[in-house]
Amino acid sequence: MDGLNKGLRKVEIAVRWDPSPAGQPSTDLDLVAATYPADDPHGDPAYVVHFDSRSPDGTITLNRDSKDGQGFGYDEVMTLELDRLDVRYARVVVGVVIQQRPAERTFVSVSNPGLRIREGYTVLAEDDFGGVLGATAATVAEFAREGSGPWGFHPGLRGFEGDPVDFTRTMGAAQRP
Repeated sequence: MDGLNKGLRKVEIAVRWDPSPAGQPSTDLDLVAATYPADDPHGDPAYVVHFDSRSPDGTITLNRDSKDGQGFGYDEVMTLELDRLDVRYARVVVGVVIQQRPAERTFVSVSNPGLRIREGYTVLAEDDFGGVLGATAATVAEFAREGSGPWGFHPGLRGFEGDPVDFTRTMGAAQRP
């Protein structure tokens, strides 16, 4: 019955965190999505979507952006309309970056962080970043397909320690065993 599987269609990735304590610099987490072409799914991204941007075709959008965690519920929300993404793209990797200004931070210094990935009302994954406490950024999800087939979801956090700009260049690189 695989021919009837439509795969994932429209996915929401949401991140929350509590504001920094009084007198401390604000904490700013950002959702980032990188789209990879079918002919090189582990090479350079075709494009990257982050704060103040969206995909050229409007299939990946950042619906909510917070610079300090002072929102109600989830502070950053990104929507991926995978069912509308052109067949020339075979992979989308989503990550979370901690802005390093005005202070350097890792996930251990973020108050009450949380992640939720869902399609409609179905929760696909939830996490608290506890597995990447020493990281400055982390990939949180990978969506992939073969040809024009259905999109699949590969959950899991993978931490990154370094500059956020470097993270966007390497977040989709093939993982070493």
